Amino acid sequence: MAKTKADAPLYHKLKNRILELIESGRYRPGDRLPTEYELCEQFEVSRTTVRQALHHLKLEGHIEQTQGKGTFVASSKIQQPLSSYISFDDYMKRLGLTGETKVLEFAVVPANAKLAKMLQVAETDPLFKLIRMRYVDRTPLKYSITYIPWKVAPGLALEEIHGSLYDVFRGKYGHQLSKCVDWIEPILTDDQYSEYLEVAVGAPALMVRSVTYDTAGIPMEHSQEIFRGDRSKFVLERDLQSPSANYTGLLPDPWQHEPDGAE
Repeated sequence: MAKTKADAPLYHKLKNRILELIESGRYRPGDRLPTEYELCEQFEVSRTTVRQALHHLKLEGHIEQTQGKGTFVASSKIQQPLSSYISFDDYMKRLGLTGETKVLEFAVVPANAKLAKMLQVAETDPLFKLIRMRYVDRTPLKYSITYIPWKVAPGLALEEIHGSLYDVFRGKYGHQLSKCVDWIEPILTDDQYSEYLEVAVGAPALMVRSVTYDTAGIPMEHSQEIFRGDRSKFVLERDLQSPSANYTGLLPDPWQHEPDGAE
């Protein structure tokens, strides 16, 4: 595999070639890839080039490496629709997967200045704080923190928060939901997120922050979710026939000066 100055790095070419083999079905999820030595022989490259290619494939979530066992094709990423009103567990069932929710914290806390402004409540007003882990086939997928104004869901009970909060808002409290505004950005996991998601510190992840509104424009909840980058991808369907109906202008980012979130 020759390389000129105008070419992409050699490891990048090798990475793409291996990825082509995975995407074509030559190697399927769970399959063991050839050893580093075998890849060197097959593609006539150095061991350094092979290791760089595998390193980037691992960062992007295409392969998994197990000490003493080898390198394997990773499970397919889970496609998730944005602004979906179906519960997490029900959506996983549609995909033929097993979803599980674990509640880590459920408490009532006073609203700080940032949350008060975002949720249109007075500072120190009571908010439900809900921290949950979501698992797919027993593997961590996302860590989420949700804040709900007490006045939106007075008396919200622990047994109601394992499923879809949207169903609770509509069914128990009679709210008509209108829209959910999402802000999405790539991040690298810190010590805390890495522990919860069971990935290495510095692993790629996606942070999705959102605010859900009812038909009167009242915020129902604010959430911050950290998705494993190696297991997640998102799909967004846009209406191109009436784009103006979906356009709300350039929305201000409420976290612009607080990159670590609302806590």
